[in-house]
Amino acid sequence: MIDKKVTTTNMDTLNRFLFDNHPIRGEITRLEQTYQAILDNHNYPIAVQKLLGELLVATSLLTATLKFEGDIAVQLQGDGPLTLAVVNGNNQQELRGVARINSSIADDASLKDMVGNGYIVITITQKNGERYQGIVSLEKDSLIGCIENYFMQSEQLPTRLFVKTGLFEGKLMAAGILLQVLPSNENTTDSFEHLSVLTETITSDELFGLSTEEILYRLYNQEEVRFFETHDIIFKCGCSRQRCEDSLMTLPANEIDEILNEDDGKIDIHCDYCGKHYIFDTIDIAQMRKKNHPQYH
Repeated sequence: MIDKKVTTTNMDTLNRFLFDNHPIRGEITRLEQTYQAILDNHNYPIAVQKLLGELLVATSLLTATLKFEGDIAVQLQGDGPLTLAVVNGNNQQELRGVARINSSIADDASLKDMVGNGYIVITITQKNGERYQGIVSLEKDSLIGCIENYFMQSEQLPTRLFVKTGLFEGKLMAAGILLQVLPSNENTTDSFEHLSVLTETITSDELFGLSTEEILYRLYNQEEVRFFETHDIIFKCGCSRQRCEDSLMTLPANEIDEILNEDDGKIDIHCDYCGKHYIFDTIDIAQMRKKNHPQYH
């Protein structure tokens, strides 16, 4: 039986759910506009688009595990043609992401083909607290397998992620389900395996097209399941002209002058996440110096 709290058909959403008869929690996230916003202004190879979709879903699901105000960065690094892929998220479900590529990548490239010898870094930063970082080598064949391995190594909590990316009704989408054993629970192997087997039966079209209530009923109609309020997910870059100004003012004055001289009297700061350009000319720089250092006049 599904205990319905909120039903939604909005695609960029996250819902938490809980099994009454098993010590296991879950989350469902579906992404359309947020996923597209991360791909906009970039000409990523198809394999990288898919990987970023998986990384985006995984980060969204991980941010929902936060019990405090803070941020999570999930980052892939390696010596392959994909040198970096990172998605940042916070407890407000505001996400952004980017990839950096130094050579061609085939459409059917595997994780190993793209990243080479690499690792995954998960950084959790509390707004008013400590910073935690976990590093796991990419020993599994898939990104999802590597993240599940991270949970077993660092959190010691059995965790499964079921992630799909692809086209649905002409739109590129990414979605996923997380199952996780609740802390301080023992003898959960049978329950966890049972629910994992049920979840594995979800298809891409079902995950992309059904409401949260319909998905839970489709998978767990013989279970007692409660799902909770819907959280909207949005793309939010966080860049601003003021942040660019602050960054420029940390550079030595002579270095700024050299850049101005080399680039026809203008400094163009490009945001990799959203594609915006922030232009600063000699007058802008003079005003910034006067504001930050009154001795400039």
